[in-house]
Formats: sequence, structure tokens, C-alpha cells
Amino acid sequence: MSDQTSKFLKFGGATALILISLGYLAYTGVQESKSYYVTIKELHGMGDSAYTKRLRVAGNVQPGSIKRTGTKVEFVLVEQDLSLPVVYSGTEAPPDTFKDNSQALAEGSFGHDGVFHAKQLQAKCASKYAPQQPGAPGAPAAEQPKSMTQAQPAGSAGMSN
Repeated sequence: MSDQTSKFLKFGGATALILISLGYLAYTGVQESKSYYVTIKELHGMGDSAYTKRLRVAGNVQPGSIKRTGTKVEFVLVEQDLSLPVVYSGTEAPPDTFKDNSQALAEGSFGHDGVFHAKQLQAKCASKYAPQQPGAPGAPAAEQPKSMTQAQPAGSAGMSN
């Protein structure tokens, strides 16, 4: 009986150790991938906690502020009357929609130098995602309502099976 008990304890201990290790890895993975979405105003008001968290900040790209050097891009995000200098140094080039006045979302960390250091960058052009207005180039023509005689094939009115 004690032989079975010791086998059970060894197996139970190994199982518990594996489950605790997996739980720890899952917890640390979630903590590292978690990012907080903040506005520029909230970022400036966070104090020292802004330097230790992974953050996402959105705003409009200030016209004339984009300076490219390979895949490194420096620019300024603006929101209302506040601005935030950003340095993107990711592995991929910024998206094609990243232009002056475009909306951009930078993910990274805020440095003690007052610059947001982005590792990921997303941008969108508002006009690209807005519904097209009727009559605009490339917009489908407005559909004319069909009368009852046009909608039914000739001779089908009043027919039954």
C-alpha cells in the first residue's frame, strides 16, 4: 500500500509542478502582451507609471512632421491641442496609409525623454473606410425602382402550379 501511495504522490507532485509552471508561463505571457490604450492627455497625466507600462496611443499625424530613415520613422501625434513626439523603430516599414493628417495608433513605451518609442504602428485613411457618396467616382449608380410589370417575366402573372 505504501508503494502505491508513494507512486501517487510522485505522479501528483509532478502533475502539480507542471500545472503551476504552465500557469506561471500563461500569467507572464499575458502580462507582457497586455497594453493599455490611453489618450495623449491621459499619457501626460499618468506620472511615473507611464514609463513602466506597454501603451497604445492614438492621434492624427501632424502635417510635415514625418521624417523617415529606412524603417525608422519620427513623427508627431496630435490630439486636440496636445502633441506627442513618436519614434517608430519596428521591423516593418509603416503602412501605405501612414501620411500627414492620417489617424495613427502607436504601440510601445513612453520614455523619460518625453518621446513615445513605438514598436508597432497602424494607420488608416478615414476616406478609404467611409461609405461612398452617390454620384462619387467609382460609386455604384443609384438603382431605379422597378414596376410590377418589369419585375415579373411576361406571362407569369396569375400562373399557379
